[in-house]
Amino acid sequence: MSVEFFVRIAGMLVMAIAGIYLGVYLSNLADGPSQVYASVFALVGALMGLVLTPFLTTRPLRALRAQVRQTSLQTLLAATLGLVVGLVVAALLAFPMSLLPSPFGSILPFVGAIVFGYFGAAVFVLRQNDVFGLMRGRTLPAQASVGSADGRSVLLDTSVIIDGRIADVARTGFLPGVMVVPSFVLNELQHIADSADGLRRQRGRRGLDILNRLQKDSGIAFRISDLDVEGVRNVDDKLVILAKQLRSPIVTNDYNLNRVAELQGVTVLNINELANAVKAIYIPGESLEVRVIQEGKEAGQGVGYLDDGTMVVIEDGRSFIDRTVSVMVTKVLQTAAGRMIFARPESN
Repeated sequence: MSVEFFVRIAGMLVMAIAGIYLGVYLSNLADGPSQVYASVFALVGALMGLVLTPFLTTRPLRALRAQVRQTSLQTLLAATLGLVVGLVVAALLAFPMSLLPSPFGSILPFVGAIVFGYFGAAVFVLRQNDVFGLMRGRTLPAQASVGSADGRSVLLDTSVIIDGRIADVARTGFLPGVMVVPSFVLNELQHIADSADGLRRQRGRRGLDILNRLQKDSGIAFRISDLDVEGVRNVDDKLVILAKQLRSPIVTNDYNLNRVAELQGVTVLNINELANAVKAIYIPGESLEVRVIQEGKEAGQGVGYLDDGTMVVIEDGRSFIDRTVSVMVTKVLQTAAGRMIFARPESN
């Protein structure tokens, strides 16, 4: 039996007893039969207690607990500090306000405590980056607050962890702060690593190895968080909702997650887009050397790859398979899958 069941029973009994007292009181006023009044109001009170008690007790507490679990530690600390500061200000103003004529002298100190406490918590949460930056003896750059509630965190998706390049990118310092892996992403990685499918299991274990590498690297800001989103099962949906709540970007390679997150106003950092952006730019007429490793789709074509993974399609390059050849770029094509270079051997 759940806690809510016992709360309903307790509420029913309390409201039924209150209904009996109310029925007897009303029967005395109306000079009517007390038993009838008591029975009717007891039944009404029991029904109201059975229905309304959870909405006044367990449901609000459950919602509050879920909200606290989804809020970052820094935000909670900032709200608590702001509340304390607001209450201190209210306490300092309570004495002069109490000297005002009645009823203001008795009401305003209480109202002041509520108003200053609320505004103190709200201001400290909104300016938490500056507050904690001052505590560390420095101010955070204004750009740090863009796309993130605490200004210093990004959420990692399962796909980008398995990909592995995130570790090298993080070491360069280009990511805007602490990399956060929610517990549900870690659970999905563990589930993949325990899969019966060999390839899927290998991918999951690679992801766990990357997380272990990130955690052990002292030069990388990384942590695993227990933040979760209740009532949602899909990991991608949880990640998008959590990113909206924390106003943090998502780092991913997943095309579908990328589009869904963008539609919901969540900032996305795509490693594939970053890789395409930093690839060397070649223009028609430039020369480069490439090793031809296989045939192309068209007759006589050869295919090779640059060090950054860019595909080079070589006209009349079939005869150069397993050889390194100097080619001249004829066309560069940008596709959704990446950049593709068309070239022909310089000897031609």
